[in-house]
Amino acid sequence: MASERPPIACLGAGRMGRGIAVCFAYAGHAVALVDAKPRPPEAFAALEREALAEIGDALRTLGELGLFDPAQVGALLARVRVVPEAEAAEALGAAAVVFEGVPEILDLKREALARASAMMAPGAILASTTSTILVDDLSPAVADPARFLNAHWLNPAYIVPLVEVSPGRDTAPETLARLNALLESVGKVPVTCAASPGFIVPRLQTLAMNEAARMVEEGVASAEEIDRAVRYGFGFRFGVLGMLEFIDWGGGDILYHASRYLTGALGHERYRAPEVIERNMREGRIGLRTGQGFLDYSGRDIDSYRRQRLGALVERLRAEGLAKPPVLPD
Repeated sequence: MASERPPIACLGAGRMGRGIAVCFAYAGHAVALVDAKPRPPEAFAALEREALAEIGDALRTLGELGLFDPAQVGALLARVRVVPEAEAAEALGAAAVVFEGVPEILDLKREALARASAMMAPGAILASTTSTILVDDLSPAVADPARFLNAHWLNPAYIVPLVEVSPGRDTAPETLARLNALLESVGKVPVTCAASPGFIVPRLQTLAMNEAARMVEEGVASAEEIDRAVRYGFGFRFGVLGMLEFIDWGGGDILYHASRYLTGALGHERYRAPEVIERNMREGRIGLRTGQGFLDYSGRDIDSYRRQRLGALVERLRAEGLAKPPVLPD
């Protein structure tokens, strides 16, 4: 029931706040999109029109793509209100969870978080959506660090399922559990990661994107060909198999030898395997073949597991329009 869905506030009316507002309005929550800046009335009115137009456009697109009847866009959009900075106390005080989304400037975020935490209800959760600043660098500004953590959404926030949740040294376990449960209830997939620069996805994708750009620079292939390789090879497999699961699937020994070859052939230490790969080799933790790798496969029906994963890859083929019937004898 609607009464069971707690109200949400987004502090900052920019792109991230608007994306999060789409997500929660879609899932039945009332959302207050709170302007973090004091503005004259005419400037706030322009911001309000722009924010609601963007949120409405996003919802309309989701409806046109078949997720719901586009005629219901108005009903969903009605759950979102844009609040001027002068009325922030009322909106933040009523929210069960506040997502801070002001620009990635440390002092600016600390100021916004300090002010928000002083206005919030006792026990309400405060989450920064920062993609660069560690939770423990922000938590000293918060009135109650036990209810504070980072929640890094990936754009577009209303489509990408993943949210990287990073608790700090003072974050209460209950805060983490409550936020993860809320995110799951609106169709998100939260993953917990340590307070480490780059979280998980930005750290992985920065390496991959730089390497793709480097290959263009070196003349290995055109940008178009590299992107085709990513879509139909790299991304195709990793959309079904996690990256560490994929190491186990093929065998950690393959990565070990490939890393040694590329380190020598390309003459750069960035290809060298980390110690955990060599340690797994020494300990016989190769992956599926030994029942242990990065993941534990003991007691699992390996044939059934392989079949399920292959089935998921076939579904990806169908989604790309690449699944073709066999050529049969005449």
